[in-house]
Amino acid sequence: MVIIHRRKQVVYCYNTTESQKVTELAGLKQLETAWPPLKRNNKMGENEAGLPNTSLQGKKMAYQKVNADQRAPGHSQYLDNDDLQATALDLEWDMEKELEEPGFDQFQLDSTENQNLENSETADLSLDSIQPATSPKGRFQRLQEEPEYATRYIRSAPKSNHCTFCRLLKILCMAILLFILGILIGYYTHENCPSNATSSGTLDLQLYQEILKTIQAEDIKKSFRNLVQLYKSEDDTEISKAIETQWTSLGLEDVQFVNYSVLLNLPGPSPSSVTLSSSGQCFHPNGQPCSEARKHSSQDLLYSYATYSAKGTLEAELIDVSYGNADDLKRIKKMKNITNQIALLKLGKLPLLYKLSLLEKAGFGGVLLYIDPCDLPKTADLSYDTFMVSLNPGGDPSTPGYPSISGSFRQNRSNLTSLLVQPISASLVAKLISSPKDRTKNGICSPLELPNNEERIVNMQVQTVMEFKTVTNVVGYLRGLTSPDRYIIVGSHHHSAYSYSGQEWASSTAIITAFIRSLMLRVKRGWRPNRSIVFCSWGGTAFGNIGSYEWGEDFKKVLQKNVVAYVSLHSPIRGNSSLYSVASPSLQQLAAEKNNFNCSRRAQCPDTNVSSVQLQGDADYFINQLGVPTLQFAYEDIKALQGPSFLSEALFPNHATKIEEMDPFFNLHETITKLSGEAILQIANEPVLPFNALDIAIEVQNSLKGDQPNTRQLLAQATRLRESAELFQSDEMRPANDPKERVPARVRMLNDILQDMEKSFLVQQAPPGFYRNILYHLDEKTSQFSILLEAWEHCKSLASNETLQEALSKVLHSINSAQVYFKAGLDVFESVLVGKN
Repeated sequence: MVIIHRRKQVVYCYNTTESQKVTELAGLKQLETAWPPLKRNNKMGENEAGLPNTSLQGKKMAYQKVNADQRAPGHSQYLDNDDLQATALDLEWDMEKELEEPGFDQFQLDSTENQNLENSETADLSLDSIQPATSPKGRFQRLQEEPEYATRYIRSAPKSNHCTFCRLLKILCMAILLFILGILIGYYTHENCPSNATSSGTLDLQLYQEILKTIQAEDIKKSFRNLVQLYKSEDDTEISKAIETQWTSLGLEDVQFVNYSVLLNLPGPSPSSVTLSSSGQCFHPNGQPCSEARKHSSQDLLYSYATYSAKGTLEAELIDVSYGNADDLKRIKKMKNITNQIALLKLGKLPLLYKLSLLEKAGFGGVLLYIDPCDLPKTADLSYDTFMVSLNPGGDPSTPGYPSISGSFRQNRSNLTSLLVQPISASLVAKLISSPKDRTKNGICSPLELPNNEERIVNMQVQTVMEFKTVTNVVGYLRGLTSPDRYIIVGSHHHSAYSYSGQEWASSTAIITAFIRSLMLRVKRGWRPNRSIVFCSWGGTAFGNIGSYEWGEDFKKVLQKNVVAYVSLHSPIRGNSSLYSVASPSLQQLAAEKNNFNCSRRAQCPDTNVSSVQLQGDADYFINQLGVPTLQFAYEDIKALQGPSFLSEALFPNHATKIEEMDPFFNLHETITKLSGEAILQIANEPVLPFNALDIAIEVQNSLKGDQPNTRQLLAQATRLRESAELFQSDEMRPANDPKERVPARVRMLNDILQDMEKSFLVQQAPPGFYRNILYHLDEKTSQFSILLEAWEHCKSLASNETLQEALSKVLHSINSAQVYFKAGLDVFESVLVGKN
C-alpha cells in the first residue's frame, strides 16, 4: 500500500506490510465515521481529474515514469503535477538506496514531518483509490542514471549496526520488565479479588437483600388489619377486588380475576345436633344445649360441619374407635357389631379421608369427630371450640379431573361419602361419655374414651345444602427477562364468605402483598428476574382447595411444562415458638440455607429441621398432580409438632385478636416474608436452578431403611439411582455453577431436567388422603414411603398380600423411572458434546 504525506511540496511514498495495511485502513474507517467531510471527500476523485497537468521544462530527467496508464481507478491527476513528480523522483532514489542498505528494515519518517492529515494539504486526496505498488521498491523503476546526480544530491552516511543493536536491546529489556510486572499484578489481583462466580453470587445476594430490606413489620400489620375489616362480606367478591386493586397499584402486571362456578356444600338453615336417646338431651356441636343455643345463636355453630358429608338423621350405638386405624378397627370388630353404627373418632395421626374410608368399608353409618385435648398443647384450650373439616380431596366435585368452565358436564354428586360426619367439641364428648371434667392427674392428661362395657345410643342430625357458587382467584404476573416461559408460583389464599371466618387468610394475604410491594420497587428501577413470578390468591380453599385445583386443571398443559416451583404461604403463623420448614427433597438444601441465615440474625434460634411431609392448603395440586418442587416456611407451636399429625385438618374460627396475640409486633410475619422472598428470588433469578438432584436419591434410600420386608430389590434399584444422581451432580451441575462454563443452551437443558425430577415419583393412584407424590411422608415421625406403610397395615387385617405387592411395584417403578431419567439426561449432554467435537 502507498501512503502519501505531503508537506512543503514533498510526497513520501513507501511500502507497508499487510498487517500495517489493515491497521491503516481501519484507522481511515474510524476517521470517516468521526469526521464526515473525509468520507465525503473520498468521493471527489473524479472532479480532481480536471486539475492542470503541465510537462517538465528545462530539466533533464534521470528517471522516467513507468506504467503511467496503470494507475488505479479514481487516481487523482493532482499527483501528476510537474513539481511533485520531480520531488518524488528525487525522493525515490533516496528511498531505494536506504532500502538496499543492510540492517535497515523500514523507512521511517522524521518526526518533524509526520503531521496530522487534517493539517496537510493532501486532505483532498482520494486515499481509498491508491493501490499497492507492483514492485517492492515503489511505483517507479530506475531506467537510466544521470551523471550529475551525485553532485546534486549529497546523502548522509548510513546508520551503523551498533545503534540498531542498542535500540533492539532497549526494547527487549523493556518488554521483559513489563512482562514481569504484568505477572506480579495478575498474581496479587487473583489472590485479593474473588472469582467471577463469587463476585456474581455476592452481587445477587446484595440485590436480594436490597429488595428485602424494604419489608417492614408495621406495613404488614397495617395490611392485615385492613383485610380483616372486609371478611364480613356476604361473598368473596369485595375481598378479591380489594386484593386486585392493591396489587395493581403496586405495579404488578396483568392482575386479573379467574372465576369458576363450582358446587359447594354449605351449612343448613339451622345447626346440626346430637341427642342422647337415654335422657333426651339435645346438644349442638359445641356442647351447648339446643334450648340455650336458640337464644344465643352464633354463626360459628352453623359452620361446625363436614363439607360434602352425607346428610340426614341416624340413631345408633356410639362406638369409640379411638384414632380409627387398622389395629383399632380389628380390635373393635372382635367385640361388637359395627354395621350402621356411629363411630366416635379422634382426629389426627392419619389423614381423615383415609380413616373415613376404613370406617365406610367396615360398615359404619355415621361419625362424630373430635380432637382430644390431650393431643393439644397445654396453652391451647379448645374444649368448647367447634371446627370445620372438608371431605373433598380437591377441586369442584361436579367436574372431577377437568375444569369448571362454561359448557363442562356436571356430575350429580350430592355427597362424597355415605357416612354422616359431624365435628363436635371435646366438651360435648365428655358429656356423651359421662367423663369427669378434670382429667389431669399428677400433670398427666387422661385421654377421652368410652368404656367398652358401657352402651350409648345417640341420634345425630346433619343438615347441609348444595349450591353452585362463584369462586374467584386473583392472579398477577411479573414477567421474566430471559426465561419468561418458566414460572415460579407464589400462592396465598383469601377468605371465602361461605366458610369459617378464620383469620389466617389475612396473614397469608398480607405477607404476599408485602413481598410484591418490595419487589416492584426494584422492578420500577429497571430490574427483572430471569424467570416469571406468578402471584396467586386462591379462593375456595376451605372446601377442598377448589380455586387452585380448578385453575390448575384449566391450565394443566401449560403448567406441566413450564412451572419450576411452588412457594406456599398458606397459614404462615400457627404458633410463635418454632420455625417450621417443609420442602421437596430437591429444595431441602435451599430451605436449610434460609433457616441457617435466619438463625445467624437472631440471638436465639432453636434447631430447625427441613422435612418433606404432607402439607395442608393449595400446594396440594402442584405436588400431587404436577410433581412440582414445593417450599413453605411457617411458625408453629413446637409442642403442637410433638403431638399427633393431621390436627391441622380442623379449621377453627381463629379471630384476629388471636393472631395478634401470637405475633403482636408482626415480627414473625416479617421473617416469613423475607425467608420466602429470598427463596423466591433465588429460584426466579439464578442461572442454574438451586435444586439438588442427589438429595432426591438420598431421600429414597432413607425411606427404605429399617426393618421393612420385601425391600431388597428396591434397595438395589435405589443404589443405582444414587449412582446416576451423583454422576449427574458432578458432571453437569457443578460445572454449570461456574460462570465461565455456562453455555446458555446447556444451562437451559440442565434446568429442564432439574424442574422435572420429582415427576417420576407420581404414582397413578394412592389411598384416600395420601399424596400421590411418594417423596412426601405422612409426618415427621415416619420416614418410610407412605403407601408402603399403608400396605403393611392393610396386610395385618387381611390374609392376602396383594395390596403390599402392588405398593412395592409402584415404588419400584418410580425409582426405576427416576434412574432412567437421570441416565437419559447424561446421555443427552454427552451426545451434545460429541456433536460439537
